[in-house]
Amino acid sequence: MPSDADLRRQIQFSAADGRIWLAGQRMVLMHVGSLGLLRRELMRTLGPQAARRLMMRAGYASGERDAALARQLRPHAEVSDMFSVGPQLHMLEGMVQVTPAQLEIDLASGHFYGVFDWQHSWEAEIHLRDFGPQSEPVCWTLLGYASGYSSGFMGRQVLFKEVACSGCGAAHCRIKGRVLDAWPDAAEMARDYAPDTDAPLSNSAGAGTRSPPTWPAPIAAEDLPEPPADALDQLIGRSIGFTAATELLRKAAGTQVTVLLDGETGVGKERFARALHALSQRAAKPFVAVNCAALPGDLVESELFGTEKGAYTGADAARAGRFERADGGTLFLDEVGELPLPAQAKLLRVLQDGQVERLGSTQPRQVDVRLVTATHVDLLEAVRAGRFRQDLYYRLNVYPITIPPLRERTQDIELFAQHLLQRFARQHDRHVEGFTDRALQALREYAWPGNVREMENLIERSVILTDAGTSVDAPALFPQAAVQAPTHTLAASGGLQAIQPPVCNASTVEQLLAQPLDLQGLEHQLIEAAVARHNGNLSAAARQLGLTRPQLSYRLQKLRES
Repeated sequence: MPSDADLRRQIQFSAADGRIWLAGQRMVLMHVGSLGLLRRELMRTLGPQAARRLMMRAGYASGERDAALARQLRPHAEVSDMFSVGPQLHMLEGMVQVTPAQLEIDLASGHFYGVFDWQHSWEAEIHLRDFGPQSEPVCWTLLGYASGYSSGFMGRQVLFKEVACSGCGAAHCRIKGRVLDAWPDAAEMARDYAPDTDAPLSNSAGAGTRSPPTWPAPIAAEDLPEPPADALDQLIGRSIGFTAATELLRKAAGTQVTVLLDGETGVGKERFARALHALSQRAAKPFVAVNCAALPGDLVESELFGTEKGAYTGADAARAGRFERADGGTLFLDEVGELPLPAQAKLLRVLQDGQVERLGSTQPRQVDVRLVTATHVDLLEAVRAGRFRQDLYYRLNVYPITIPPLRERTQDIELFAQHLLQRFARQHDRHVEGFTDRALQALREYAWPGNVREMENLIERSVILTDAGTSVDAPALFPQAAVQAPTHTLAASGGLQAIQPPVCNASTVEQLLAQPLDLQGLEHQLIEAAVARHNGNLSAAARQLGLTRPQLSYRLQKLRES
């Protein structure tokens, strides 16, 4: 097999924050003994056959993930060298020593035949220790990995059989793999990778009778309430603050109460308003949205309340305002705090008696409109400052709903990001494999000053930047940010090798020394600039400065106290 130096460089250890990375995917080091305990418990509770299939599926999923690395790391290599990424990673991950005995790959025709010898299988060793010699092969996770990796590499299902196993007394393990259709017992082999929906729960490894579960039965999907939805899609979220907001939305939907949506820019206030309309009895009637901040001051009243012919120069025809267009439905006034005071007075009258009066008309018109307003400013503070009518404030603030910012909805970030990834992948016809663990970490740690709107923009851009068939990594989301700071990688000797952080080049040092220098002031300026660049995210700023977060927090506190 070729050198594995390119693979070792992908293994990075970040001791400061307790993470290990393999090409953007988070890894863990676990004791083989603890994995053996898990294996025993699965066999005891599920039975040997169900446990075997479960561990094969777990290995299959791991192999599929590693398959994406083959073409990414060795795009111009011979096909056999490219395929060797999987066996070499299997060894680097400490699973087993792999020696290719025979390999036939033809990507064009889809032909695959492989024979590999395994030595030092962790599964065979732990199974022999716990249960003694066996009559059937026991390298279940390893076999699933080989099948998952080969299937992902070939783009069609390839399954392996373990034809010799050291757990059964053989000198070493041996596996053979073919495309699924080439196996005479293909249907039986494929069933091993189908999810067990009714696996028996047993009290011993050999028991075949079903035992009742000792934990509460899961809630069926049909028993859960559907998330509120608008004409575009469902509202996505499960955090406590978001769930509380959607529950308030549901309770208001069946009433005619005026709703005030409060929250930072970009949290999705219009989506909430559309969802409220869709859940209400007015869903079949118009939903009209108006951004009050985008309306010129001299046109606000005509836009909202309408105009009669001849009301002003250029009014050549009568025109209905937004209230009349929304008759029977819902009118959403976004950024209502930006309305000028004369328009606020007219809006108050509409709320009081349900009548609008067009510019240039003396006859009021009755309208039936559900009013939903939104603001990102403190209306009560605007009342105190004289910019907003107090009586209108109390009319609008009947039923307030506060939508929490994205940084307070950490449980929703991954869920929403996955939803957006699927949407933009379909929209731009791009096939991407999801997010790397490193990308998900970066999403969770980012402060999201622009909230949901900002995330939509970042995800759409990342879908376009990511190569087809690969996963979205952190640099595609945050090209300008330092998203990781690994401290060590794996050396050829098997030990850890320190990764030297980047330092200033010679010209930068000369420029600094060519002028009067205050070292403490320079450190203060660098730290403050890094924190500002990352919008107050200390973890991201610390990574850029080559510090841990506690180190940066300590220095920042000392500098600000001085």
